[in-house]
Amino acid sequence: MNYEDLASIIQLPQRKLIVSLVDIDLTFSAHIDATNTIFVLMIKESRGSAGGRGGGSGMRKIEKILGFNVGQNSNRLIFETTDEVEIERFDIPYSAVAQDIVLKSGEKYVVQGVVDPQMVRDYLELIKNIS
Repeated sequence: MNYEDLASIIQLPQRKLIVSLVDIDLTFSAHIDATNTIFVLMIKESRGSAGGRGGGSGMRKIEKILGFNVGQNSNRLIFETTDEVEIERFDIPYSAVAQDIVLKSGEKYVVQGVVDPQMVRDYLELIKNIS
């Protein structure tokens, strides 16, 4: 996969939660040598999904998880699953908020997500045990 693929996934109209190691800037303009680990949790659309009503009532069911290691000149898919048993092992970031990310084009895009280094480390440990 390349940067455009990751950007396309991030920009899909389907609801998703993003969990990243650091703020997402796919231009890497601030830190050329920086890398990031990004997990995309795709939410299954269901009647009453969180976000549709005040207070976040409803259900958030994850149907797919994608994990990427992203750097200035590399973008590698490190994990992908739709297996319900595997997905249930992942903590869902219920504290996700609207956050700006910077796409490779420099365009800003708003996603629901969190920057949580500990959660990313936990996810990486989990995928080691799954693989």
